[in-house]
Order: sequence, then C-alpha cells, then structure tokens
Amino acid sequence: MSLDFIKDKNKKIHFIGIGGISMSGLAEILLENDFKVSGSDMKESEITTKLSANGAKIFIGHNGKNVIGADLIVYTAAIAKENPELLEAEKLNIKTIDRAEFLGDIMKGHKYNVAIAGTHGKTTTTSMVSHIVLKADLNPTILVGGKLDLIEGNVRAAKSDYFITEACEYKRSFLKFYPYIGVILNIDADHLDYYKDIDEIEGAFLDFAKLIPTNGYLVCNAEDSRVQNIVSKISCNVCTFGIKKGNIQARDISYNKNGCPSFEVYYNDVLLGDIDLNVPGVYNLTNSLASIGVAISLNIPFDIIKIGLFEFHGTHRRFEIKGEKNGVTVIDDYAHHPTEIKAALSATKNYPHNKIYCVFQPHTYSRTITLFNEFSQAFSDVDEVILADIYAAREKDTGIVSSNMLGEKIRENGVSCVNFHNFKSIVNYLKENLKPGDLLLTVGAGDVNEVGEMYLEYPI
Repeated sequence: MSLDFIKDKNKKIHFIGIGGISMSGLAEILLENDFKVSGSDMKESEITTKLSANGAKIFIGHNGKNVIGADLIVYTAAIAKENPELLEAEKLNIKTIDRAEFLGDIMKGHKYNVAIAGTHGKTTTTSMVSHIVLKADLNPTILVGGKLDLIEGNVRAAKSDYFITEACEYKRSFLKFYPYIGVILNIDADHLDYYKDIDEIEGAFLDFAKLIPTNGYLVCNAEDSRVQNIVSKISCNVCTFGIKKGNIQARDISYNKNGCPSFEVYYNDVLLGDIDLNVPGVYNLTNSLASIGVAISLNIPFDIIKIGLFEFHGTHRRFEIKGEKNGVTVIDDYAHHPTEIKAALSATKNYPHNKIYCVFQPHTYSRTITLFNEFSQAFSDVDEVILADIYAAREKDTGIVSSNMLGEKIRENGVSCVNFHNFKSIVNYLKENLKPGDLLLTVGAGDVNEVGEMYLEYPI
C-alpha cells in the first residue's frame, strides 16, 4: 500500500459516510493494514456493525465533535460542503480528501490495477473478474460495489501487485485512478444532475481511457457506438468485446431453464472454448465477455477463466434470488436506470413464471425527472408495476416530480401500475394478489429490497 500523505499508522483516519459500500471497503482495507479508523453515518447498519467489530470507532449521526483527534478526513462526492464534520475539519485545519482520490492513492502501490467503468454492469463485471483472478491465484486486493460471497463482503485486502475495483463516472471520480487495465462496458445518459448531456459523459470516459499507460489495456464494448468513438483517440492496447462484434465474441448461444447462457468464446476468430454461466440474461453474457477480455490481458489461461465464471453465482442485489413463499419466487435487483431495468426484466423471460410483479423504487429526484419518459417505458415486460415513493438519497424533495406522477405516465403507456407510500401497504397488496407460480421483483438502488424480505417473512 502506498499512502503518500501518511507514513505513521498511529495516525487516525476518519470517514464521513463510512456505512456506504465503497467507503466501508476502503475503511476495511486500512483496518487490515493496521491503521486507526473512525467514521460516521446517518444510521446503524450491518456494515457499521461489522466495521466496529473489526476495530473502527463508529459514530451514528454527523457531528463536528466526531472529527476531533483525526489526522485525515475522507469523504464521498455525495457529502454536502456544509456537512458539520467537514466544516469542523476546516476549522481545525485537518487534511481532507475525497474517496476517489484516496482510492487512487492506494492504487499507486499496485502494478496491475484493473478499473472497471461503465454506466451499467460495473459491480457484476468486477465480481466476475474477481472470481477469475482469485481462481488464478494472483491474490488481488478487491473493492466491489456489492456483497460478493466469495470474499464474504465487498472488500478483500491483500499484498500483491493486483488491485481490482469499480470505477464510477459520477462527478468524474474515476479520473483520480491509476488503471493498468481499464474497462468501459457502455456509455449511457445518467448522473444528469452533474453532467449536462451524454456528450459530456462520453468526454469523461475518454479522459478515463487516456489514463491507461501505453503498455496497458482498454477492454471495451465493440457494440456501443459511443465507446467506439473513444478507441481511435487513445494510445494504449485495445481489446474489444461483443456478441457479434469485437476481438472477443460469443457464438452458438443457448439458455437453460433459468435463463442462464452457455456459449462458445472466440478470440480474433479463434475458438478458445465454451462457457457456462450461472447468472441469467444477455447483459450478464456481455459482462462475462468483458471479464474474459481482462483475463486475457492478464495472461490468465482459458481453463481458469472458464472455471472462474462458472463458479460465479451473482452478487447480492444483482438479480439475487431471495427465496420462495407460497410458490412465489422473490428476486431483488439494484437496477435504477431505465436501461438496467429493461435488462433485469428481460432476464425474467426465460425464468419460469406465470405473472411478473415488479416493485420499483425510483432513486433520486434528479434521475427520475431527467429520465422520466424512459422510466415510464421501461416496464413493458411485466404484468404489474407497484411503485414506492422516490428514494431521496442525497437530494431534497422540491416537488417537481413524484412517484405518483410516474405512475400516471406508466398507466398511460398501457401497463398496470399502482402506487403505495409505505412498504407495509405494498406487502399487504402483494399478499392479497400474488399467486403460486408468480415472480416478484424488487427493483431499485434504495432500500426496496426490504419489501421482498418483508414478504418472505410475512405470516401465511
């Protein structure tokens, strides 16, 4: 590990928003390397409890007193400038650094950094790559945006030259990284509360690709036109992937009864072998091709790649089968963008079901309003949509958009849709309407997963 700004492990590092999936991962890496760690979050969670058990001092709620005694403050892009802990740090002249820069500094200590970017699919692809690299015994440090059973969480701290992480484009965070291998899965309109349009987003991804050294690799989607706009403007090695285009292609594709694909992999028109996935959908097939591109760039043999992908059964909250009750299968997915929702719902087509019920919780007011029409058209593959209120996350409700408004538009588009304003009402409705053989999907990046859990625990 290389932390240029801190040499003494007796110094204390404080995280504002330590309960977040990425912040908690960084905190765990430090704890594994014997640093003193503290942090604050708005509420207690399984994550904060685990960090506390591992030696971190946890504060619930943000208060200026929490940073007293800290030598360094780490914060996320979502933390407001008027946060009392940031203000107190400024008053006390404590050094502050944002999460992305902090992660980038950690990456400096590794030779083979794999940074996986894209509007959609980062967590799953990072998890697939992690399975392959671990199977190859390369002992990587891993930081993933979801819980992965293989590493019993979202982080794995190790001492080797290999570091695998997601690379988020929000507020250009990924431009503070040091990738040897950069992956661009796709480029789509998102985070329009920050970027003015899709062209500006594409420009940010180009800047990310330019971070890769000339002896490094860009692994990128051959079937995404905006991704391909980038290829001619960079100087590193390029490996493209796609179902019908690219250096790496999938051919002779078939699906089993659960919608999981099997296919042959070709590299520059040479057959490498066949792959069987244990996760469903075309989008996971594409994610696996990106993972194969990374593995080839790291000179990992195909037989290792094949086993690593076969042993991957998904990441928590990514088309995660939560259980079954009264003949109803409950699946949870983190999808919070129209493209992701369509991909998750398309994966249900090959999954056994009678009717499909989708409980959707929109994530942030800004995303809901900027992609309003796209959201209203994303549910054509379901029999009924149940809308929860918008999950505010870092934002305040200005009244410009609501879940009720989205429900009206979805109904105008001919899809059955009902609105509820609390989870208990949703669960009561589901209990009254779901029948054996139905499929229940909970979809969104907030806490909508609790609906499925409440349904499974509900008394018969």
